[in-house]
Amino acid sequence: MGRPVALITGATSGLGAEFAQQLGRAQHDLVLVGRDVDRLEVKAVRLRNDFGIDVDVLPADLITDDGVATVAARLADPAVPVSVLVNNAGFSLVKAFEKNTVQDEAEHLRILAQTPMELTHAVLPGMLERGNGRIINVSSVSAFIPRGTYGAAKAWGLSFSRFANLRYSPRGVKVTAICPGFVHTEFHERMGADMGGVKPWMWLEVGQVVREGLAANAAGKAVSIPSRRYRVLMGLAKLVPDGLAAAAGNRGR
Repeated sequence: MGRPVALITGATSGLGAEFAQQLGRAQHDLVLVGRDVDRLEVKAVRLRNDFGIDVDVLPADLITDDGVATVAARLADPAVPVSVLVNNAGFSLVKAFEKNTVQDEAEHLRILAQTPMELTHAVLPGMLERGNGRIINVSSVSAFIPRGTYGAAKAWGLSFSRFANLRYSPRGVKVTAICPGFVHTEFHERMGADMGGVKPWMWLEVGQVVREGLAANAAGKAVSIPSRRYRVLMGLAKLVPDGLAAAAGNRGR
């Protein structure tokens, strides 16, 4: 019997790269999805050498219909079934909603909500037929607070994961939304955000976020909030006014 296959979007850096590392170490063959072919190839070579696994590179722009269709086709291929889907690709917009173009906001919503929905829809029938599968949607603590359209899109992923886990886990498919806070990745640098005001204790390491998320998914939990401090903060967020919660998390992941 062959190794299980995990497909990871946004796999070139940050959480996506760490998912590839930890799943590769656990002897999953990998499909790495991203836009930067050169970085994908470099990552693939390293993973093959480190873990002795098969690693395929699948270049795709998940903001486009063609890009999503390419990845969806791979997910639906019964010849090489995917056992684990990690919907990680995404970005955030720095400017306020009214200062962004509609096109910017549409692409933002596409990558954070529509694309994970389409990819989940593509992989789910095969998983249900086999009676086994794991789907991880990278959400954010922003999903719990009114934090712009980023938080709104991530809230969709959180709600969708809760629904999907409730509906499909009895049939062997576990669905989990991972909701980190500030994480040491390239995420904020790419969006051009000034993170100088974030307290050191609020930062998480990618290894912890992925490790806790994979463990929560394996246990069949619909939501993973990495670290005790963020679980406490999100519990408190339910008790304070929306304005205060939004201000506290205004620049979070």
